Amino acid sequence: MLFLDIALVIGGLVLLVAGGEALVRGASTLAQRVGISPLVVGLVVVSAATSAPELAVTVGAVLRGEPDLALGNVVGSNIVNILLILGISALVLPLLIKRQIVRFDLPVMVGMSVLLVVVSLDGQIGLLDGVLLLAGLVLHAVMSILIGRREVAAGVEGAGTAPIPLPGKPVPLWLALVLLVAGIGLLVLGAQLLVDGAVSIATGLGVSSLVVGLTVVAIGTSLPELATSIIAVRRGERDMAVGNIVGSNIFNIGMVLGLPAIIFGQGIPVPSAAIALDLPLMLAAAVALLPIAFTGFVIARWEGALFVGLYVAYTVYLILASTQHSALEGFTDVMLWFVLPLIGLTLVVFTSFEVGVHRGRRLAEKQTADDASNASPGE
Repeated sequence: MLFLDIALVIGGLVLLVAGGEALVRGASTLAQRVGISPLVVGLVVVSAATSAPELAVTVGAVLRGEPDLALGNVVGSNIVNILLILGISALVLPLLIKRQIVRFDLPVMVGMSVLLVVVSLDGQIGLLDGVLLLAGLVLHAVMSILIGRREVAAGVEGAGTAPIPLPGKPVPLWLALVLLVAGIGLLVLGAQLLVDGAVSIATGLGVSSLVVGLTVVAIGTSLPELATSIIAVRRGERDMAVGNIVGSNIFNIGMVLGLPAIIFGQGIPVPSAAIALDLPLMLAAAVALLPIAFTGFVIARWEGALFVGLYVAYTVYLILASTQHSALEGFTDVMLWFVLPLIGLTLVVFTSFEVGVHRGRRLAEKQTADDASNASPGE
């Protein structure tokens, strides 16, 4: 029976990836055909489409009475997006970040993460909480569109014109409609198979649905974001990789948790274990991206390696804790008293170094400009 459940999970993941790709292709082609700008497609359509698997799994889990799996999927996906996907992308090639993402989108993502933690403290994401989360998503989308249009009007280079990292070439309109419908169908079917298989495996192994959602399901539903980020890096649009992750995380919180909380009036229960560990870690991962604003708008390779290492340690902890392994106590002590302080010291040292280099570079550029302006024409 275990092999059948594993087959259901693998089959569900394959259908989710195929459905997400079809939805991205179809929705983006339709958006472009009706005259929506590339900026709007990137901020709204691509981020929404790559988060469609999370939405399908969350709704399916709530309908089947598995709210822990629904919450774990969203929280786990946001952690995977930052620590694992951005970490791997930065290891392949250092990621350059646009100033708009650092100054607007990243703070919004952190703010949405804080809001999710706050509304979850009472142990439930209710109707009003869902409205607040969804309103935050809508406000971000509207503000992003307005900022993009203002930059285009002001003649900012590259504003609203960056190519969207979509697989393949544009498709005919009729095929776009077929892909859109097929993508939705594949997502629904894939989510159903994945939830059934994951719940059965969790029950058989004695692992909670929350842990399964935070690990297996979260990684599986984040595969579209991984594919989009890899395509973006290969095409030289390294900032698009970060923009897709940030937009997807905002969409996960605002739509994937907000909409089901509104539709299902009884709300989504929040396990105490998620409040104690997983939600704060999701917020910490979001906050970890903020120092980019002070270090030259780049995610360096060492930062990517750090992110991947943290995700591996987090996953090991979840597995040890869920199985009550005898190594849990020693692993926790090593992480708390050695690894985490070492990481903190490393962050302080490297951030201070990067800030100093960035400041020195700006002073040198200013001095060069002053010398040039003071020089006589004859010199």
